[in-house]
Amino acid sequence: MSPDDHSGEISPDRSAAGQHWHDEPVTSLPTPDEILERHDRLVRGLRAAAEANGHDPDRLRILGVTKGWPVEVARAALDAGLTMLGESRVQEAEPKTAAVPEAEWHFVGRLQSNKARRALQAFEVIHSVDSRALLDRLTGIARDDRRPTRLLLQVNVTGETAKAGLAPADALAMAPALSGVPVIGLMTIARMDASDEEARTTFRRLRELRDQLAQASGIGLEELSMGMSGDAEAAAAEGATLVRVGTALFGPRA
Repeated sequence: MSPDDHSGEISPDRSAAGQHWHDEPVTSLPTPDEILERHDRLVRGLRAAAEANGHDPDRLRILGVTKGWPVEVARAALDAGLTMLGESRVQEAEPKTAAVPEAEWHFVGRLQSNKARRALQAFEVIHSVDSRALLDRLTGIARDDRRPTRLLLQVNVTGETAKAGLAPADALAMAPALSGVPVIGLMTIARMDASDEEARTTFRRLRELRDQLAQASGIGLEELSMGMSGDAEAAAAEGATLVRVGTALFGPRA
């Protein structure tokens, strides 16, 4: 799966909240109360998983991924108290980020270099920096436009050929390039049909890589963006700080 498929789904039978969405048709948009109830249930499970495995639950935050939903759902999420929202396509996101500027918008999809400036105009955080060239372009535009931004390096921990992201060794090799640039952490996506154990192994490897890269670069890489609706608890158990959730918050899309 690529970040462009980023909606929070891993499998219809698994979710971090113990919810089984299956293929239930969408009959109406989720209300703020429904989103809040799902959010609170999700947070309880994720905090418990983090704490049980020795990680600080207060560092874990939910990113509501509104891909495929109209702007009304982004507004409902904000009304429910979700302040961080995510999208995976620049063109789809622009009307939402303009309509709901109060949210902190995160870009979680694969970013083409020719859309870098538009992405920086719409998003405060970009999770999917998957090459040195893209890092240089984003930081150059942000500097020239005097636009504050925060970036995460996407790492292809599983080595899947169809998945974007830096190889772990290439991510480590970027340590000298991180001085003076706004990279705040790493992101990864587990294999779509991974078991809980395999997902945890993927997320553990990202955390260990983050620690190595932080030591090599001398930069505090505080954020670990990992886990979606189907494997969020596995991510929380391995120290995720940002969990990208769509279905478990908003229900299944049409």
